Amino acid sequence: MATSILDVKDILNDYSLDIQEAITKDAEEVSQSARDELKLVSPKRTGEYAKGWRVTTKKNRGSVECVVHNKKYQLTHLLERPHAKRGGGSTTPKVHIKPVEEKSVERFEKDVERIIKNGG
Repeated sequence: MATSILDVKDILNDYSLDIQEAITKDAEEVSQSARDELKLVSPKRTGEYAKGWRVTTKKNRGSVECVVHNKKYQLTHLLERPHAKRGGGSTTPKVHIKPVEEKSVERFEKDVERIIKNGG
């Protein structure tokens, strides 16, 4: 039985949509996992900073963008990097974002490879 070009095109479109849906779902899961981990490992003086982690997801045609951020965005920079103190000297950085970011990126890359390999 001969397969027409339109049939092949439909099959490839379905395959592409399955891949996109699986990657979108995984991106959301990885970013939510990163948010949860950041809530656990964030410095806690009052606890408000640790509770402030959020995930913002933007879906466009054929793409997804998940951003993990803190509502106290300026504090993330001050905690992660050393800076000058008012009375002299500098602060000790509390690196907590970078390890979670690296772990999440590595997980997402492996997941995308697996999704493509398995066809969705």
